[in-house]
Amino acid sequence: MRLRTATIALVVVLLAAAAWYLGSPLFIRTTVNEAFPTAAAQSAAPSRSAAAAAATPSGPTTLATGELGYVDAIHNGKGTVLLVRTGDAVVLRFDNVAITNAPDVHVYLSRDTGGKWTEATSLYVGPLKATNGSFNYTILADADLSLYKSVVVWCRQFSVLVTWADLR
Repeated sequence: MRLRTATIALVVVLLAAAAWYLGSPLFIRTTVNEAFPTAAAQSAAPSRSAAAAAATPSGPTTLATGELGYVDAIHNGKGTVLLVRTGDAVVLRFDNVAITNAPDVHVYLSRDTGGKWTEATSLYVGPLKATNGSFNYTILADADLSLYKSVVVWCRQFSVLVTWADLR
């Protein structure tokens, strides 16, 4: 009788732990608020001429924007995504967003729209920094941004689309 009670208690504890592990990300919110990207400080290196420096816009320039989309009642996001050129760098900015949390969430630039993507043809940006707020990712300098049409937020652990934004 004691063995049966102990086994039932162990099963209940394991089920509760599994339920918490799988369900808690839906209720846990994280917030990051980073400043809007600005032009990188000019370096003292002589690699750029004065004429080239003068031809570069002094402030950030928005290259593309998009609104995060609704996937379903559990997976969705709200807010704006921007690709911003800051001098020689390009930054992907999540601006005033609220995104459903999930385990192992990552951000990609996709060549497709509508939340479709393939890992082989997408550019990995990094793990999602937070579920709420405004935050930035620096894009690789050699990335051909003309290839990418959307931003995808993906849960790797369950292979589930969390949200996306088509870029215009």
